[in-house]
This record gives sequence, structure tokens and C-alpha cells, in this order.
Amino acid sequence: MMLLARFPRPLAGAPVAILAAAVLLAGCAHHKKPKVDADLAASKVTQIGVNAYLWRASLDTVSFMPLVQADSNGGVIVTDWYANPTTPTERMKLTITILDQDLRADAIRVAASREVSQNGQWIEAPVAAQTVQKLEEIILERARDLRRGAVTG
Repeated sequence: MMLLARFPRPLAGAPVAILAAAVLLAGCAHHKKPKVDADLAASKVTQIGVNAYLWRASLDTVSFMPLVQADSNGGVIVTDWYANPTTPTERMKLTITILDQDLRADAIRVAASREVSQNGQWIEAPVAAQTVQKLEEIILERARDLRRGAVTG
């Protein structure tokens, strides 16, 4: 009975106040800073046909070589023949294909051609498997660095 004497009638404006508070709090939710999702940054940061980090990393990796083709929608980069000045009797040509919009190890493929000069003519020569693998690793590492830089700001 003591409680009833203290609060003789229910508060008439309570439902309105609760409703107003709920509306105000719901409005605050729209002003929160968006949380950066690392998976979203890895897979969907693209305005081209392929993963933007892999594309940029591929271009960075082969920036010393002349380009024949760079198709960002199809994800293909083709270089022209490049001879290292320290070994002018050997030259390489690369085709880099980005296969997916996700930043994954299997989303990049590098194909290399190598020629050596013999008696003034270029002769096809084998490319070591670890050369292609190393190029793919370099591109992936660069793409991950670009992603880390974008996520951390």
C-alpha cells in the first residue's frame, strides 16, 4: 500500500516518452561510423571485373616490363618481351590472368615464356616452375599489403 500511496496513478505520458526515446535511439544508429569488414575489403573492393588489389599488385610487379595488353574487365595483363640488361641474351614475356574478384591464392595465374639468343636468333627455352610460382607469390604479397593499407587507413 505504501507504494500505491507514493504513485497514486500511472504516469500518463510514459508510453509517449518511451516511444520518443526509441525513435531517438534508432536515429542514432544511422550516425555510427561503419565498421570495416576485412572480408568485404578483400572480396568486393572492385569497380573493375576482377579484384582491384590483385590487379594493382600485378601491374606494380611488372611495371618494369613493356605492356602489350591490360584488360581490367577480363583480368588479363600481357607484357612484351623484356631482356634484363645484365643478361641480354635471355628475354621473358608474361601473361597474368586474374580469375576472381576475391583476394585468394588461386585467383591469379602467371604464364611465362622465355627465349635465349643463339647465333642471333631467339630460341624458345623452358621456364623454371619456381619462377612462375615466385611471381605469383610476389603479386599475392603485394596485393595483401595493398589490402592491409586500405583496411588500416
